[in-house]
Amino acid sequence: MIDNIIDYLYERGSIAQITDRKKLNAVLNSQPITLYCGFDPTADSLHIGHLAPLLCLKRFQKAGHRPLILLGGATGLIGDPSFKDSERKLQSFNTTQKWIKKIKLQIALFIDCNSNNASQAHIIDNYSWFSSMNILTFLRDIGKFFSINKMINKDIIKKRLKNDNYGISYTEFSYNLMQSYDFAHIYKHYDAILQIGGSDQWGNIISGIDLIKRMYKKNAYGLTVPLLTNFNNIKFGKTEKNTIWLDPEKTSPYQFYQYWINIDDKSAYHFLKIFTDISVQDINSFKNRDHSYSQAQYILAENMTQLVHGKRGLNIAQRISQNLFSYNILKLTLNDFHQLIQDGIPNIILETNTSLQEALTKSKLATSRSQARYFIKSNAITINAHKQSKIEYIFQDSDRIYNLYTLLKRGKKNYCLIQWNI
Repeated sequence: MIDNIIDYLYERGSIAQITDRKKLNAVLNSQPITLYCGFDPTADSLHIGHLAPLLCLKRFQKAGHRPLILLGGATGLIGDPSFKDSERKLQSFNTTQKWIKKIKLQIALFIDCNSNNASQAHIIDNYSWFSSMNILTFLRDIGKFFSINKMINKDIIKKRLKNDNYGISYTEFSYNLMQSYDFAHIYKHYDAILQIGGSDQWGNIISGIDLIKRMYKKNAYGLTVPLLTNFNNIKFGKTEKNTIWLDPEKTSPYQFYQYWINIDDKSAYHFLKIFTDISVQDINSFKNRDHSYSQAQYILAENMTQLVHGKRGLNIAQRISQNLFSYNILKLTLNDFHQLIQDGIPNIILETNTSLQEALTKSKLATSRSQARYFIKSNAITINAHKQSKIEYIFQDSDRIYNLYTLLKRGKKNYCLIQWNI
């Protein structure tokens, strides 16, 4: 049991913003509360950007509070404009409902929805109340509480209005009202007094708190978690490149494991605090001893892969990594190669007599022929266990293991398994 959940989350770097910390702390310490977090079905899987709010809900549940997970069957049809440069592609109702079914299964891996006690989580869908609301009710009973002056001064709206190529549609402009009403509806019907979300949702959360105060003359609270960003400080989301999904069919356990292994040094310990249950004292103590940071990344990768993909997924990821990075590729059996492909190793099918330059570009280990030549000339390319620095090299029969496979590597961490079309 976590004694003081707010202090605990602050200690772990899991809070970006919070409303009225002192009052919220007093409420949380006096009684169990109901809180919620919303997830729109923008794809058929959640991604690692969703882990921080999910684990925040899980920690509130461990502290004795009841989490609600709101799936945006309605808001997902509209599209959240938050810090997006262009309009989201509108999806059909049938598509979003299919995605919701898959997302429900993923959420159940992290949040206890079956304990049958006071802190049991529940999953709800805002389509259930928006689908029965007519336009007059929405405009009169909800819209009257919102000032256009304030709405167009929000950073996300101002940014889109300045974009001559895209701007913002009335559809996405209305998203703020819908998310705000979600909070008011859940407050009234489920007694939820706290909404959590990513820090990009701060404006929408504040709007919901204001709506509750206007409609019901009551106090509600908001809390945001830090957004997960990549090396270039870009938010991970469905429309960003190199998204790391929670679905093993979209991102294999091996690829998932390698993402955390390759996380930048500065982030490794930060993510250990946010995503694992290792005590902060142990993390700080280990940090003082590990000046290379490398061990932190392995601990992070093990914890995260087991959390999302279970012990079996972790074992698969570690086995592939060990074989690929210890130059044991020549010791693998034919069945091992079949399993590596099933486990998700990056692979490509090529015709025999392919040049090394062509293989590098088709495998995306190089973005162009000129870059491929640069890598080869720099002695950065390995074929199986041997360096290759000949610019015009053509693959030989001797490069094919079992006459079918070749491991092509760039540097120490980038590689692709070639399957030869014999």
